[in-house]
This record gives sequence, C-alpha cells and structure tokens, in this order.
Amino acid sequence: MSLKGKVALVTGSTSGIGLGIARALAAQGADIMMNGFGDAGAIEQLRAGIAAEFGVRALYSPADMSKPEQIAAMVAEAEAKLGAVDIQVNNAGIQYVANIEDFPDARWDAIIAINLSAIFHGMKAAIPGMKKRGWGRIINIASAHGLVASPQKVAYVAAKHGVVGMTKVAAIETANNGITVNAICPGWVLTPLVEKQLEDKAKAEGTTVDHEKHEFLTEKQAMEKFTTADQIGGLAVFLCSDAASTITGAPLSIDGGWVAQ
Repeated sequence: MSLKGKVALVTGSTSGIGLGIARALAAQGADIMMNGFGDAGAIEQLRAGIAAEFGVRALYSPADMSKPEQIAAMVAEAEAKLGAVDIQVNNAGIQYVANIEDFPDARWDAIIAINLSAIFHGMKAAIPGMKKRGWGRIINIASAHGLVASPQKVAYVAAKHGVVGMTKVAAIETANNGITVNAICPGWVLTPLVEKQLEDKAKAEGTTVDHEKHEFLTEKQAMEKFTTADQIGGLAVFLCSDAASTITGAPLSIDGGWVAQ
C-alpha cells in the first residue's frame, strides 16, 4: 500500500517499537514526526537516515510526554510544518516494578502521566484536524498488560488497561468521521533493551542467552518466539490501509498466544 501524502506522528520513536513503526510507515511513503529522548546526535542521525532511505520528510520533536502543553505543541508543529497529522501512533511509555505497598507515589504519577494521560492529550490535539480532513488513523500501543495482569506492575497494568478503554471511547466518538482508533497489544518484544537484559542475566546466572530467552518467553507466552518491532510496524501499516477501514475500537493482540491461555 502507499501512504504517500500522509503524515505520521509517532511518539517514543527514537528506539525500540516506536522506531520500528516510524520506519514501517516511512517505507510506505508517510512523512514522519519523530519524538523521544536520547543523545541529540544519535537522534539526528536516525531522523536524517529515515528521510534519506525512504525519500520522505522527517522531523523530530523533543516534546516531554508528561507535559500536556508540549504534546499539543508537537501536534501543532507537525500540522504547521508537515501539513497535517493523519496518522498518530501513541507509543511512548515507561515502566517500574514493585509491590503495591512499596510502589513510590512519584513512579505511579509518572507512569500514569506518560503511559495513559499523554495518549488522551495527544488524541485531543489530533482529532480535530482529522475530523476536518475526513480521514485519520490513531494507533495506541497498549500491551498484553492492557488485557491481563502481572504482579509488581500496578501502574503499568492500570495505565495499559486504561489505554484500551480510552481507545474504545475514541473509536465510538469518531466512527463516522473517517477515523479509526485501535490499540496494538504486544507481548514480549525483542528490543535492544530486552536483549541487554537477557545477556546480563545469562552472565549473572552462568547460563546462555538462549536459555534465558526460553525462560523469559515461556513464563507468559504459548509461543516461544519474540515479536519484533518490525512486525508491530507491519501491523500498524495494515491498520492504516483501506482493508482495515472498518476495524476500530479493537485491542489487537500480537503476543505469541499470551492472552489466549
């Protein structure tokens, strides 16, 4: 399919899942507004690389996803400099692990702000333009933890369940405006961060990386296979296609059978 002439804003797109999605959309011709944290030089290299490799316009916003005014300004900047926000992928997220009684208040507030509230503020800013143009695709990156729970992840699980619910509300409200709103719910994804965690654990335990991968995957998933950022990017591209024009309000699992059990 072609997304030439469309503009995609992807939060948390300087690494991992977000970068995979940004690259997948750019490969179909979409202009990209990137967002995320990291080394300024490395981010500029990524931005310039996407623009050159796929022949698209690519910009970067350092907007802090915990600041509503910065989220609104990022959407406005994309509309002003790229002409629109046709596709919005709300991907940015953080994690912290602890039992409820030990969970720091500040960590709770930060996770809810970035993983949940930021999506509300992003959609609020982008939907008016999508309605005006009569076309839009909003893709919220939830998680298997948006459908089921795990211990020590109270804020993350609460936020991701909230994302799934918010996705359904937005889908109903925009159902007849040419807009679809869906949530992608990944299981375990092999990102550079996860790879490093597995390597570190193998070293500490005196095992192999393959052993640690097996243990990690089989704790939750039926399929002993990681999802990749590129595969999630492929699903995002499909959700922007005409074939997916009546898929809305759906939490779409890409989780190796995690929530099927």
